[in-house]
Amino acid sequence: MAAFVGAVKLFLCLALWLNTLSSLQGAKDFYEFRYPFIKRASSFSSSSSFSSSNTDEVSYDYIIVGGGTAGCPLAATLSRNFSVLLLERGGVPFSNANVSFLSNFHIALADTSPSSASQPFVSTDGVLNARARVLGGGTCINAGFYTRANSDFIRRVGWDARLVNESYPWVEKQIVHQPKLAGWQDAFKDGLLDVGVAPYNGFTYDHIYGTKVGGTIFDRFGRRHTAAELLATANPKMLTVLVYATVQKVLFDKTGKRPRAMGVIFKDENGNQHQAFLTNSRRSEVILSCGAIGTPQMLMLSGIGPKAELEKLNISMVLHNEFVGKGMADNPMNSVFVPTNRPVEQSLIQTVGITKMGVYIEASSGFGQSQDSIRCHHGILSAEIGQLSTIPPKQRTPEAIQAFLKRKRDLPHEAFKGGFILEKIASPISTGHLNLVNTNIDDNPSVTFNYFGHPHDLQRCVDGIRMAAKVIQSDRFTNFTKCDKPTVEKLLNMSVKANINLIPKHTNDTKFLQQFCKDTVITIWHYHGGCHVGKVVHPDHRVLGTNRLRIVDGSTFSESPGTNPQGTVLMMGRYMGVKILRRRLGRAAGV
Repeated sequence: MAAFVGAVKLFLCLALWLNTLSSLQGAKDFYEFRYPFIKRASSFSSSSSFSSSNTDEVSYDYIIVGGGTAGCPLAATLSRNFSVLLLERGGVPFSNANVSFLSNFHIALADTSPSSASQPFVSTDGVLNARARVLGGGTCINAGFYTRANSDFIRRVGWDARLVNESYPWVEKQIVHQPKLAGWQDAFKDGLLDVGVAPYNGFTYDHIYGTKVGGTIFDRFGRRHTAAELLATANPKMLTVLVYATVQKVLFDKTGKRPRAMGVIFKDENGNQHQAFLTNSRRSEVILSCGAIGTPQMLMLSGIGPKAELEKLNISMVLHNEFVGKGMADNPMNSVFVPTNRPVEQSLIQTVGITKMGVYIEASSGFGQSQDSIRCHHGILSAEIGQLSTIPPKQRTPEAIQAFLKRKRDLPHEAFKGGFILEKIASPISTGHLNLVNTNIDDNPSVTFNYFGHPHDLQRCVDGIRMAAKVIQSDRFTNFTKCDKPTVEKLLNMSVKANINLIPKHTNDTKFLQQFCKDTVITIWHYHGGCHVGKVVHPDHRVLGTNRLRIVDGSTFSESPGTNPQGTVLMMGRYMGVKILRRRLGRAAGV
């Protein structure tokens, strides 16, 4: 019997390995078969697809700029009834092993080559960050955790609760899974309950006070399922997806009372310019889904934003709006490294503690378990502790590189077996701004998040670090790590020495938790804002003062939904698509 079971296991492992190998080697054939509407931007022809009634030139009912977390479900939904052109500046995720597998999570973020799915940027605060540059957006490079927003968020943004509750399951049944709880996550769950983050709510997508296990877009084999897979539900005859299509600006007709979006200019992978246009219908739209960094940048490059800033870069003014790029926010996070005397499997966020003091506590483990991440450094920073990113080339001075290499050598091998307790604050009061550096869409704008600019945010961080320390010192957690209860000072000093940001450190000063929060602040990629409702867009997300231009992404949020936003941004793409169809077609929409 044992031999039979062993043979079955061997067969399953072999089948999985062959499937993985063939899916990567034959990914191009696979996605061309399943997604025949995905093409390279250079294949675009102005006479190869849909046409308006008044011209031979190609035109579309909807042009969506950005094939990310919101853009993919939005495009899939709108294509059920109308012609859609989806333009994505990056490539496809299907053949990228760094995107596809949980074990390569940190390598994908550390890869800063021009073809990487992750584009690094550093905020003026000195915090390393990343933007997605791939079809599927942030769902291709994030930690995979899936949860819904709390009901108060839905009420505050004014969404139809019934349609919201129809849109979440549409996403979940296609790409979301219940995780197999890792040992680190299970012990963390027990530690949270030990310190009073109760009750235990089990596995749920809902945002509920206490401790819970959420969903994940990684399946049981550790393979990632992204927003790009939602395109499989599209009408293939009505959707065109162009990858490596970098939109440079939105085109406007300024002859009427309001500027009217006409189409876009984009360049293909060879650098050649193309134009794509909307049909003549007044209900056709250009929809920006470029994310919280890309959308305000795109608006300003298209001539919508603060007049003085646009004039400074000689950008032709379409519409003055002083609020574009304002109110940028990011949920500040701090991580505490926890050593262990036992091997730890790699796990990303699965368990979360939702407290009533405006703090979320999460955990991860085994970040650097692969030999690649231990022996190599990707750029100047690798995946040792906390933040996963690199320092830009201009800041790679010989002195900085030598200091990095020395710190890396000094890290004990055991560090790679440890894990992290993560503390982040909900709905930060502190906000910043985004400004253009130049008129090149490929370059990052300048972004300031102003972490802990408000004293209430800093106090919540202190409270969160204290709670994280209690979890680490709890009996159930120390029973798992097989370590003596570490002192808080030792834990914090270990973390403050890590290569996590460009902020000067104050080691041996960690008794002042406020200083620790400021020194070790990192991001968990939950930045939002820059195009707020009521200031840049109407409640239905049409851009104020314009016709036929809309925004559907997190740039419209004044707070990040729930503990992690990806579930709500995915839902938002579906929700807004259904809203648009029902408003335009009524019952005939069929969605």
